[in-house]
Amino acid sequence: MASLTIGGRNAIIVLVGATATGKTAVSLPLARMMDAEIISADSRQVYRFMDIGTAKPTKEERAAVPHHFVDIRDPDEEYNAGIFGDEARAAVGDIMARGKTVIVVGGSGLYVQSLVDGFFDGPPADPEFRERAEERLAREGLGVLLEELGRVDPITRARIDVTKPRRVIRALEVFHATGSPISALQLERKVEIPFTPLLFGLGVEKGELYRRIEERCDRMLDGGLEEEAAALEARGYAPGLNALNTVGYAEVFACRRGEIPREEMVRLFKQNSRRYAKRQGTWFRKDVRVQWIDAGGGRSAVAIADEIVGRLRRENRS
Repeated sequence: MASLTIGGRNAIIVLVGATATGKTAVSLPLARMMDAEIISADSRQVYRFMDIGTAKPTKEERAAVPHHFVDIRDPDEEYNAGIFGDEARAAVGDIMARGKTVIVVGGSGLYVQSLVDGFFDGPPADPEFRERAEERLAREGLGVLLEELGRVDPITRARIDVTKPRRVIRALEVFHATGSPISALQLERKVEIPFTPLLFGLGVEKGELYRRIEERCDRMLDGGLEEEAAALEARGYAPGLNALNTVGYAEVFACRRGEIPREEMVRLFKQNSRRYAKRQGTWFRKDVRVQWIDAGGGRSAVAIADEIVGRLRRENRS
């Protein structure tokens, strides 16, 4: 079977949306319908030993449909959107060469962008600069670093996620190393994308989505998230690692350190998960290429997958 083409050009399916919208559930029947393999575009599922807190596909699901970019790094190993984009495009080529369709599934907007649009991540890390910047962050606050970024790279300052201080530090680091704003370097070094991305977004009404998120958080805690965090520490992975500085793990580790009681940990876990979902929705709704699909109201994953297949057929006829 040939891989997916639209208008004579190779194409990939990209399934996006906020956490708890059902991306994994939809991707599995869709992959069976399309004879596809799945590329995970999730910045935390790449790490081993982090199964519950990242809602990885189960071993059975991964056995039924080949998945790529799950469990490929240890939590203390460096990985980022730039590396992912390069490696995932190579994987797309390999999957297509075997006559399979590619389905990209993920809620990490920067990872999706890196794959489908190209993304220049800049020079290698400078540990000394990062250490000094982290000290400034702790001493002077994020506002001072943002003000500096606004002076050297106003474009990046305008679009950066201010809830991610390490991205602010990285943008300053690139300017320090190259003398050029990362926004300018990204424009200069755009990579050629040898396929057409067909983006489908799963949308769920806010009230229902927030209920799903809270239920998901409860399932993670009931399923052993706190034990998973303890096991990570036992393996020697410090809670301060970038891989572990994420919703779910951050709150559990704070509780383990005695900084907050368990009740507050649960409350913050749910609150921060809702906030993260809101940021994801904002990111993806800015992309006019995304075709939105109603994934709420009790619709089954198979029905949603059927709708995507129907839209693909219509697009191929047009």
